[in-house]
Order: sequence, then C-alpha cells, then structure tokens
Amino acid sequence: MKLYELCGENRQVCFGPYVWRTKYFLAHKGLSYETVPLRFVEKSQIDGEGAQRFPTLEDGGKLVGDSFEIAQYLDEAYPENKIFGSEAELAQAHSLQASINSIVLFGIFTCVAVDVWKQLDEASQAYFRDTREKAVGQSLEDFVSGRETRVEDFRKQLDFLRAPLASFPYLSGNQPGWLDYTLMGTFMWAHTVSDFQLLEESDPLYQWRERMLDLWDGKFRDVPRAVAQ
Repeated sequence: MKLYELCGENRQVCFGPYVWRTKYFLAHKGLSYETVPLRFVEKSQIDGEGAQRFPTLEDGGKLVGDSFEIAQYLDEAYPENKIFGSEAELAQAHSLQASINSIVLFGIFTCVAVDVWKQLDEASQAYFRDTREKAVGQSLEDFVSGRETRVEDFRKQLDFLRAPLASFPYLSGNQPGWLDYTLMGTFMWAHTVSDFQLLEESDPLYQWRERMLDLWDGKFRDVPRAVAQ
C-alpha cells in the first residue's frame, strides 16, 4: 500500500489537510503503508486514471484519490474497526464534510496561507501563489493580513463542534471516529507549517486536539514541521 502525499521543500514535511485525514484513517485501521512525498509540481508522477491529486492511495493496483472516498474504500476493503460506525454516520458525514471544509479548512487557510507558501520549493511557490491568489482575488499577504484579530471570529465559528465535548472526550463519542479524524487532519495541516495559535489553551477543542495527538502512543505528535520546534 502506498500513500502519495504533499510535501514542501523539505520532503520530510508533509502537510496536506486531506492527506492528514487519510493518515488518521489508516492509523485507525492499523494498516501499514509506504509514503511517497511529492511537491505540488510533481503530482504528475502519480500515474493512473483519476489520480494526480493529494492524497492518492494505491492498494494492490487500485488508486483512490479523495480522502472521503479513501475512508469508504478502507471500510469496504478492510471491514474490521470501521471508520464509519453506521450508514447513518456515513450519511451525516457527507453534510458535515462540507461544513468542515467551508468553515474550518477555509478559516485556517485565511490564517496560514503565507506560512504554507514560505515552506514550498521555488517552483511550487510560483504555482501555489498563482492558483491561490486567483482563487481569493488578492495577494496571499493581503489575504492573511489582520489574522491576529480575525482569528477570534474563526474561533466563534467552531461552536457547532464544541457541544459533544461537554459530554464525551471525542466528537464521535467515547472513541474517535470519522469526524475526529477529518477535523484533526485539517488542524494537522496548520500544525505542520505554522506556529500561529488557532485555538486558545482553555478551549475544549484545544484539549480535544491534544487527545488526538496522544492517540496510538503519540504517533503523530512529533512529526516533522516547517517551523522551529
């Protein structure tokens, strides 16, 4: 099994949010795999129909190129210890994914876009700046300007995720599940490229994030980062 993942100039720093979601899915399943770190400008090296995206999972010649589809594939191919506990959870995940991407992922991007750009190789920097500045309609620097103030609004937008943590250690209940891995993968994206403080230490989500870092004997706590450690 191979996981094609997105890396920066330092190939040890792998940072894609969807890749990190997939890494949590694979850890949940207890599956071993080989990682293939590629830069933005190298994704053509992922050979296959529907590939050339991060992440792409290759398993026995089959390529799956979307983190949500990978989660479903893993549950079908390796049915023990399911990521989606039920059909109802799978259906709910479809709608929650849109909220996580539009609120959490985009909110984080408004704070760390320049940090992502800084740790890329020169060719990938040009690609990233061109594509992302066209998408947001302004320079990356203007896009993140004022993040120290705007992060307060971002934190308030996360209220819909805090309710379960009043009663359970994880968003999915007593044990982590798809929602935990998907949200944590998004935070790991920021963690690997930036030291900007997205959550206050008193926030239940900060404490939840610490628990997620402690999973599997702290498997992901000390991953290589593009910032000073």
